[in-house]
Amino acid sequence: MAKPYEVLNMLIPNGGWVQLGSEYKDIQFLECEPITEAQYDAGFAQYDAWKAEQDAAQAAAKAALLDRLGITAEEAALLLS
Repeated sequence: MAKPYEVLNMLIPNGGWVQLGSEYKDIQFLECEPITEAQYDAGFAQYDAWKAEQDAAQAAAKAALLDRLGITAEEAALLLS
């Protein structure tokens, strides 16, 4: 289950909001275009699929970079340690 701040980060990725509780009424839109309560509620249903898509894209980018470098993930970890 997505946390309220995760849904807000998905819907308003550039920030500009503050949330003082876990309900829509607890959100203050400071430097961003406000979203509706319906958009906020729908975001909880959309979050898991969006997050899986983001994770898959990041994994693909990592795999492509390792492939270009010609090293494995274990070798990259050794370089960074």
